[in-house]
Amino acid sequence: MKLLEPIVAWHNDISTIRRDIHAHPELAFEEFRTADVVAAKLEEWGIEIHRGLGGTGVVGIIRGKLPGDRAVGLRADMDALPMQEVNTFAHASKNDGKMHACGHDGHTAMLLAAARYLSQHRDYAGTVYVIFQPAEEGGGGAKRMIDDGLFTRFPMEAVFGMHNWPGMKPGQFGLTPGPIMASSNEFSIVVKGKGTHAGMPNLGIDPVMAAVQLAQSLQTIITRNRNPLDAAVLSITQIHAGSADNVVPNHAELRGTVRTFTLEVLDLIERRMEEIARHTCAAMDCEVEFTFQRNYPPTINHPEEAAFCADVLRDIVGDANVNDNVQPTMGAEDFAFMLQELPGCYVWIGNGTGEHRDSGHGLGPCMLHNGSYDFNDELLPLGGTYWVQLALKRLAKA
Repeated sequence: MKLLEPIVAWHNDISTIRRDIHAHPELAFEEFRTADVVAAKLEEWGIEIHRGLGGTGVVGIIRGKLPGDRAVGLRADMDALPMQEVNTFAHASKNDGKMHACGHDGHTAMLLAAARYLSQHRDYAGTVYVIFQPAEEGGGGAKRMIDDGLFTRFPMEAVFGMHNWPGMKPGQFGLTPGPIMASSNEFSIVVKGKGTHAGMPNLGIDPVMAAVQLAQSLQTIITRNRNPLDAAVLSITQIHAGSADNVVPNHAELRGTVRTFTLEVLDLIERRMEEIARHTCAAMDCEVEFTFQRNYPPTINHPEEAAFCADVLRDIVGDANVNDNVQPTMGAEDFAFMLQELPGCYVWIGNGTGEHRDSGHGLGPCMLHNGSYDFNDELLPLGGTYWVQLALKRLAKA
């Protein structure tokens, strides 16, 4: 493994920053303290900063000393999750009901390590933009930054992202050309009937039976309408109806999520869901309200940039530790919005299975969005090295 020695030497410093951020988690668009920490460190290292994009976002500008007008963006997310941490080690969350359970504290720290190195070793031709983004966890902070002019105020040719991946060994990376994470979408279907006494159902219109039939029928979209080679998930996760055993209620509601790797499949599923909902409910004399909310598009790596990142990683950790055809996940990521605007690639860095956690960790697994999770500080020099080598090779003088 070829780590950059200065970043290795800064390991304790960067780990201290990471643990401080972990102990003070902030939710989407509330990352005021975190942004202050990031901005202070960047300024300490002589890096020009711009604040306020997406509300609490921070962008650092690091210019190489060689002539060149190329530019690249490196992105890390800063927000935490609205959940309770069960760890009791020294750097556990001090903010009740808030936790860095997805490793964004580590992502921020790795990019800070890279920014420090790039500010002190400017032998590259062009500009590196270090992007510290708010509100990845459901807030769409990436889109907010884009809408605030991220790519117009800071023009760059490509943008890159990275996320820790529990279960993958430290020192290993995963990526793939094309889709690596799915779109994230929510739906609500409210079936409206006519309430009545359950002993006299003929006097009403039963929305529960319509909802039951609808729940079954919606699955035919996946089994009969979708091309079997196109991955997709349609999960009904909630059904709400009634409040008494002897009452047919006025309405029933179905809620859930849809995940796809392409917008074409998403269009098909949304269209068929609405058609099936309306016709099924009409056939059972019910009315229906159908709502479909598109949250994040699929995260789709650009093939050329994916191949470039794989080569950078192989130079650092060796071919055996780079899976450049990793199986995509049905999880979602708002870095997708950035990849819709510019070429780029999103990679996973192995976080291990939890053996790295300090004493006082919870009894749960070290998985994302789990109260026992903690980022693996062993990754800090590795992630920082990857960011630096990516930038140096992308902006190498021709």
